[in-house]
Amino acid sequence: MILTLFLSFLQIGLFSVGGGYAAIPLIQHQIVDLHKLMTLAEFSDLITVAEMTPGPISINSATFVGTRLSGVFGAIICTLGVIIPSFIICLLLAHFYYKYRNFSGVQTVLSALRPAVVALIASAGLSILFLGVFQAEKEHIILSNFRWVECLLFVGGLYLLRKYKLGAITVIFGSGVIGTFLYWLIWMAG
Repeated sequence: MILTLFLSFLQIGLFSVGGGYAAIPLIQHQIVDLHKLMTLAEFSDLITVAEMTPGPISINSATFVGTRLSGVFGAIICTLGVIIPSFIICLLLAHFYYKYRNFSGVQTVLSALRPAVVALIASAGLSILFLGVFQAEKEHIILSNFRWVECLLFVGGLYLLRKYKLGAITVIFGSGVIGTFLYWLIWMAG
């Protein structure tokens, strides 16, 4: 399993163009869909913790997945797997970028990559949204599983982020407090 984890995160580190959020669907594909090492619910919980933890989300995710599946050694292997390609590629790109930065083809390639990065981030966000609101993957939405508390927190958080430009940490902790209070009220009433 250690070799599988290392190779999976090596691929994730190699192909996650666009940063940590773009890596989430790749991690999900490798860990949940392809190798079936975790359920989507477990993966979503780990991504939530990785998001709240300081540091890059792809490295935090690799560390948490590795710890969950193989302890401290798994965390080290997964983290190295996701870091090594980025480290090597950044060194090479920095060298070539400074050498050829005024070349118009470089700007064309960077412009062409932007829509793909946005699509990867949107895909990851939708997967987590559907899991949180419907307790299901995108392909298996069941309306009877609708979770109104999570939907309310999502809409409220999105509103606060867009309208009042609140920080993500404030919205995350506020959602945790409000969600806990709402579920406590439901528990007391039921």
